[in-house]
Parts: sequence; structure tokens; C-alpha cells
Amino acid sequence: MRAFVFPGQGSQKVGMGAELAAASPAARAVFEEVDDALGQKLSALMRDGPEEMLTLTENAQPAIMANAIAVLRVLEQEGGLQLPAKAAFVAGHSLGEYTALCAAGAFSLADTARLLKLRGQAMQAAVPVGIGAMAALLGADIAKAQVLADAAAEGEICTVANDNDPGQVVISGHRGAIERAIALVKDFEIKRSVLLPVSAPFHCPLMAPAARAMEDALAKTPPRALHVRLIANVTAAPSSDPAEIARLLVEQVTARVRWRESVLAMVSEGVDTFIELGGKVLSPMITRTAPDVATMSVVAMSDIEALTKEL
Repeated sequence: MRAFVFPGQGSQKVGMGAELAAASPAARAVFEEVDDALGQKLSALMRDGPEEMLTLTENAQPAIMANAIAVLRVLEQEGGLQLPAKAAFVAGHSLGEYTALCAAGAFSLADTARLLKLRGQAMQAAVPVGIGAMAALLGADIAKAQVLADAAAEGEICTVANDNDPGQVVISGHRGAIERAIALVKDFEIKRSVLLPVSAPFHCPLMAPAARAMEDALAKTPPRALHVRLIANVTAAPSSDPAEIARLLVEQVTARVRWRESVLAMVSEGVDTFIELGGKVLSPMITRTAPDVATMSVVAMSDIEALTKEL
């Protein structure tokens, strides 16, 4: 049984999608449709940079989605893939949840691009630059990370943002609290911490203004029926009801990404193969969480050809 999974922010890089666009009309059509939907040459920014513009949240989010959906469209149109026939579940990490929903038919490509552009803008606007921060804790499980976050808060926001795998947890909140947490890691028997190069503190209560913006946006562009069930970030459980999914997407802005639990939930449902489209960041997390499953990262045309043969 297979799950198709989609990466989140941080997987962007200059040159992304260029090889696919050169090789495949199906991929080019995706990038052109996203450009048209956004009224900007996002595909040129993805191909040529500059990196600091691509890394901006409002550009990175639709770019990562477009790259993954381009891979999927090549698989569908040139490899004959029918996702509902080959996937038991879809899931995505943070913004990747929107990519998963696009893949499952809940949103059109153009609507997904516009929602992610707005999501990126709203997240950036929610907290002034310099007020918030995020840090990755390596060698920490969720319990250790939570105790550290509570100790470092001192009246400020400091909370677990991403539970990625058994040894990697990300915390988010006020910069002062995150810096205190970094200084305390050894006291809590955590191997090390890394301050993340992000422009806002995602997946914490400071993102409440962005959640309200997404609630308004999703009321105007609600999800449709899904062709494949979603494992939702917020619940780490299957969901296929469009109204529930809209509510969970709003909650997701301020809530923890329960990725480790999502992987375990899919394994408990019988998934033994995870196929990551458009990136190579989720597969290592999945392997660390569920060592016995097979993983495959599909980014380049050679990856697409290999997967097509396997399927």
C-alpha cells in the first residue's frame, strides 16, 4: 500500500523544476498555469533566482507546490499514473498539505497557487521581522522538546511547531524564548540546536492573524471532494470531509505539524511504501520514524522513469 507525500518550506532551491520544464510539456504547462494564476513569473524566479527572493515565504510556498505538482503531472500524463488507483493516502508537511490536496483533487492548481501565495503573505505579515524565531532540536523527542519549551518560555510563546521524527523536533515562538531554549539544550540532554533561517515563527500562536486570513480565503475557495484520503497535519488522522479539511487548514497555521505521528498513522493503516514528489526532505524523516518501510524521492525525469517502471 502506498502513500504519496509532499514536502514543505525549506525544500526550495534555485534551479528547481528547470530540468523537468525542459524535458516535459506537462511540466511546462504546470509552471505556466501557476505564473498566470499569480500574475508573476514565478517559474523564472525558480529557475534563475535570486535565492533571497525565492526564499521569501510568499514565493517559496507556491514554488514548492508547483514543483511537486509538475512531477505529478508528468507521472500522470506521460507515465499513465492514476493517483486514486495507486495511492491509499496523500499527506504533506505544512504547506505540503495544500499540495497533497491539489493532488487529490480538492483544489485546482490555480487556486492552490493563489491560496499559498496568500498564506505566505499572511504568515509574513503576522509577526514583524525579528520578533519571532524557530529552532530545530536534534536528538530530541517530543517529550524533551516540550519540557524545554516550557522552561524557556518565561511568559513568552515557546512551543513545539514540528514533530518531524523521533530525533528531530522544531520549536517556534518569540525570539527571546527561542534563544533561551537554545542556551538550555544541554541541560535537557538534547544533542544540539540550530536556529532556522526563517522569516517568521510558523506553527505557533503568534500566527493567529494568518489563521484568520486563511479562514476568510478558504471560505471563498473551499475544498472539493477528494479522490484520495488525506492524513491531516493537525490530527495525524485520515480525513476526507471537505468542511473538516477547511477547518483543519485554518488550525494548521497555529498548530503543531504532527508529521511523525502522521507517518505512524499511515503505517498502521497498512502503508509500506512512501513516495515523496518534488523533494528529498521527508523520506529521511519517514525512514527514521518507520525503518521498515520503503521510501522513494521523485524529483528528476530519471526518478519519474524509475517510478513509472515500478508502478
